[in-house]
Amino acid sequence: MDWENARYLLVEQQIRPWDVLDQKVLNRVLAVKREEFVPLDKKELAFVDIELPLANGAQMLAPKMEAKLLQDIDPQPSDKVLVVGAGTGYLMALAAGLVSHVYGVEIDAALAQTARANLAAAGIKNVTVTHGDALAAAQAQGPFNAIIVTGSLAEVPASLKDQLAVGGRLIAVVGELPIMSATLVSCVDKGSFGSTKLFEYNLPRLKNAVEKTTFAF
Repeated sequence: MDWENARYLLVEQQIRPWDVLDQKVLNRVLAVKREEFVPLDKKELAFVDIELPLANGAQMLAPKMEAKLLQDIDPQPSDKVLVVGAGTGYLMALAAGLVSHVYGVEIDAALAQTARANLAAAGIKNVTVTHGDALAAAQAQGPFNAIIVTGSLAEVPASLKDQLAVGGRLIAVVGELPIMSATLVSCVDKGSFGSTKLFEYNLPRLKNAVEKTTFAF
């Protein structure tokens, strides 16, 4: 396969039509070799417009969604970014070229090790991958200027919002089937948050995400 031509077509046919127009983000998609971040047995699917299944029920976001989330979080050179659900490390690799440091948390130990190996092989140094449940406890490296969540949530928990620095942004797919929405949460002041729905998109639940409590009378 001509990987460079495939990467160009990925940008022109999948990512740009999804209103990802920030040239900094597009340059990262062109620079980072996505095919090196997918499992070997799925390498030919590296540029297919799907959520790519990984081991143990995990998934790799569709390329257009990775680029869209990164653009909409408005990455800045001085930002410290947290990726909840590091996966194979590809989204971290994209973000690493636009911000100061990217921290990734991955609940699957084998996948966390894969992310570390992939990022090291790509020569990306301003990244840190840890194994753990990002919803269970605050990360020691916080607060963060931006947080990207790679699986859906019934609602954004306080445990994540409270890790935002003032002026920080969090993006996640929030809601219930059949309609979920990518939602941007902004930290206006300490303990004060704003929320904006950006676009509709469905994703499987983030592992260990809590469902909304329903009361029966």
